[in-house]
Amino acid sequence: MEELSQFDRELLNILQEKLPISPQPFKDVAEKLGTSEENVLNALQRLKNDGYIRRIGAFFDSDKLGYAGSLIALKVEPKCLENVATFINKYSGVTHNYEREGEYNLWFTLNSPNEAFERETIESIRALDGVKELLNL
Repeated sequence: MEELSQFDRELLNILQEKLPISPQPFKDVAEKLGTSEENVLNALQRLKNDGYIRRIGAFFDSDKLGYAGSLIALKVEPKCLENVATFINKYSGVTHNYEREGEYNLWFTLNSPNEAFERETIESIRALDGVKELLNL
């Protein structure tokens, strides 16, 4: 993994704190950084490929929107880990999904609009091949 340049650091800071809400946000970012939109997009792709960026998206105050959040820990057979993680990531309410060392080796957060959605989602994940145990924390 390449070390971050000053440009990369400035770009990442803008993404985290001041990404403009506009029809062309990356063009606006490029203007702030004194470069081209193409250069910004290329840098973002490189940072994603290098693992510095997982996704770009908005974070909302889920409580104010009426959603409830859960932290869920799974024990997953190692050979099934990738498939389970891919399945979990298909849910729009999943904001984080991480492999961890230890007995519970896959952790994710789930924002749910209601208890029925949360229950159905958790049960569909619990039923996946390779899921040995699920804790809704």
